[in-house]
Amino acid sequence: MNYRTLGKTGFNISEISLGTWQVGGKWGSGFDHKLADRILNTALDTGINFIDTADVYEAGESETAVGKVVKNSRDRIYVATKCGRQINPHIDEGYTPQVLRKYVEDSLKRLQMDCLDLVQLHCPPTQVYYRSEIFGEFEKLKAEGKILNLGVSVQKVEEALKAIEFDNVSTVQIIYNIFRQRPHEYFFKRAAEKNVGIIVRVPLASGLLSGKYSLNTKFEEADHRFNNRNGKYFDKGETFAGIPFETGIDAVEKIKRQTQDPEQLAIIALKWILMKQEVSCIIPGASKTEQVKSNVRASSYPNLEEKLLSEIDNIYRQDIKGYVHQCW
Repeated sequence: MNYRTLGKTGFNISEISLGTWQVGGKWGSGFDHKLADRILNTALDTGINFIDTADVYEAGESETAVGKVVKNSRDRIYVATKCGRQINPHIDEGYTPQVLRKYVEDSLKRLQMDCLDLVQLHCPPTQVYYRSEIFGEFEKLKAEGKILNLGVSVQKVEEALKAIEFDNVSTVQIIYNIFRQRPHEYFFKRAAEKNVGIIVRVPLASGLLSGKYSLNTKFEEADHRFNNRNGKYFDKGETFAGIPFETGIDAVEKIKRQTQDPEQLAIIALKWILMKQEVSCIIPGASKTEQVKSNVRASSYPNLEEKLLSEIDNIYRQDIKGYVHQCW
């Protein structure tokens, strides 16, 4: 495993880390604490030392599982959680310093921690990024020893750029993958200038870039890949990176034909991201221990050849860019 510095936090973290949205099993299938424990411990055994969770993942069960494993580890494990998505309706007016403070305190209890390494605003409405009192509240929490760092998880590049105008924003979590390339056009450079860590989520476009799906693949009704393709429950950009499923399948097949290692497409897709030095880490999810072991192989996988990089760019411009580039 290779390690990188997470921006101004100074944390030395694994470049392949772990997202825990589905750590207790498949989406909509309930939370299996024994499975979560196996996945989390496998992650630690492979050298992963940074875990991303959120208070809304399975109504706090993900945080509870993470807290248990981290507490029992002898190693320094960095934990990032998120807050804000509990607000219902999820609107600007619902974001108040008092509400967010309560979420942070609740996360501390579930994670069994005295101080959070990193707490991130969880894809708040765009208007929140213009409210200094929200960002100021986290400075108070830092002074009280309840958090070490503040970050944001964003939907749009514009939100990321606005967020890092606040000096106490240490990290930005953003969707970035072969099918969502806009962030590297300008945001990556600006983040590097401000020493802001970049945490990449949805690196495999909800599994599309694993290369294991076909037009015949069926998803359970509770799975966001079935019911959120048009943004029914949350931003549709979280599902298949915002592109139509059929378009993604066609593009994946084209990429496979350009590589000499099509069975390793998921690892290739992760390596494509790691070749951007501004990226601090990637947080692919896992519902099986085997997926964790596969993902970490990207850290030692050879850099992609220029010919393949060029072909990937061509496929993006021709088949994908029109669907996503100016939307997020």
